[in-house]
Amino acid sequence: MISNGELNIPDIPAVSGTTTQEYVYERLRNAIMLGAIEPGTSLTMRGLADCLGLSPTPVREAVRRLSSEHAIQVKDNRRMTVPLMTSDRFEELIALRIAIEVHTAKRALPFISDVVIEKLTEIDDRMDGFVSERDLDQLTLLNQDFHRTLYTVNPAQASMPIIESIWLQLGPFQRQILTTVAENYEVDRHKEILAALSTRDVIALEEAITNDISDGAWKSGRNLLDETAPA
Repeated sequence: MISNGELNIPDIPAVSGTTTQEYVYERLRNAIMLGAIEPGTSLTMRGLADCLGLSPTPVREAVRRLSSEHAIQVKDNRRMTVPLMTSDRFEELIALRIAIEVHTAKRALPFISDVVIEKLTEIDDRMDGFVSERDLDQLTLLNQDFHRTLYTVNPAQASMPIIESIWLQLGPFQRQILTTVAENYEVDRHKEILAALSTRDVIALEEAITNDISDGAWKSGRNLLDETAPA
């Protein structure tokens, strides 16, 4: 988001041993995935460097990586933007989310234990609190943590880089629709996911993951795109 003409890029803890370039990449990536930088926001290398209190050199490498992940669009005049969401791109990203996350959840199911279910329940309970507080940053982080915890139970999983790439591309638009998601998210699908995990019901798990993504992103996103479409 833009605050008083300045970018708001949330700080994150620096992991020991990481380079400045890696830290800048992770911080910008986190900001985009959270939706802290809105779609259509114009960016410059100098503006990003000034906001982060760094020289442009590590920022340039981070931008290059994020551009290759379709999170930042570099224009011919060297200016950059966070891409606006289009109807076709949104449909594609949601379809990919459903296909890959259903696959990954089903592959994780044999490795689910009661301890994992307790951890997921704790995350979901914390989410309920942040829903009432309207803390969208924490709600987004915990939602990602819920899904990541489930998917990475499978020690052989190879899907998380793909899933996080989709989350990254959806992040800024997802933040825009998060304020209206309650209108379409009438059933707590995380509770359905937890129930399916508890009974080891693969069909119920597939339905719950699909409905979670459809209710939490697709319906609200389609409504917003329809409202903002040119007449």
